[in-house]
Amino acid sequence: MKRRDFSKAALGLAAFGAVGTGALLSASETRQRTNQGRLYKAIKTNDGITPEKLAEVKALGFDGIEGSSPGIGDVAAYRAKAEAAGLPIHGVVCQGHWQERLSSPDPSVRDKGRQNLEQAIRDARALGGSSVLLVPGKVTGDDETHDDVWHRSIEEIRKALPVASYEGIHILVETVWNGFCEQPQQMADYIDEISSPWVKVYLDFGNMQKFAPAEEWVRTLGSRVVKLDVKDWGVKPGFCPLGEGDVNWAALREALAEIGFTGWVTREGSDGGLENTAKLMDELLDL
Repeated sequence: MKRRDFSKAALGLAAFGAVGTGALLSASETRQRTNQGRLYKAIKTNDGITPEKLAEVKALGFDGIEGSSPGIGDVAAYRAKAEAAGLPIHGVVCQGHWQERLSSPDPSVRDKGRQNLEQAIRDARALGGSSVLLVPGKVTGDDETHDDVWHRSIEEIRKALPVASYEGIHILVETVWNGFCEQPQQMADYIDEISSPWVKVYLDFGNMQKFAPAEEWVRTLGSRVVKLDVKDWGVKPGFCPLGEGDVNWAALREALAEIGFTGWVTREGSDGGLENTAKLMDELLDL
């Protein structure tokens, strides 16, 4: 079965739990894999993950994990635990970015948000990672308009650039349901206005499927995309297991190939177990 035909078959599954991973795999077991060695699959977790769970993640073929910061109890112990399992921590999600927003009308809240970001940058470096995922703000109404989020967040991100540059860590702005930059060109313009090699995009194409097709986001953002969050979303099911929403996986793969994307792809969500997630990511992303 060709990749395009496989994608159509996968998207046509009424319920993954009813069909099962076995049927999905048998339909395409001879299909050429184009992203082996180019895309590296991961899951999101935190420093509380047990060595046993890490061993399971490794056994299922995941290449690494993504943590969260600030709030790590013992950074060195966390890194050592992951390294013992053979799983690098490729980056962290900045905690508190929804509450202590860089777009807040309160300067003290913005300051706290920037401090959170800077601590996450330092923790990412200490963990051996390469990035911090950041939600730059939220459009809430009169005191946090789209323009407010744009200008306030850029001001705060620029203050953090010396830390990012010193530590060698990318600040990756996530595409998310925050009322901000909901079209691909808007996000491209936002990143371009910051104009720093340390600030790029963490594309969650499942989040943004609601606003424009995943492949359009990829093509428009191009080299601005450094990492991917892997989700599926559909008009009818909402957020759902991979392959059951409206993401056109064949078109997504083609777009990623066009921009020459290589890097980390991290699952955020549930597919009825880690084994299902591993197999679905392998099939849908050609891993």
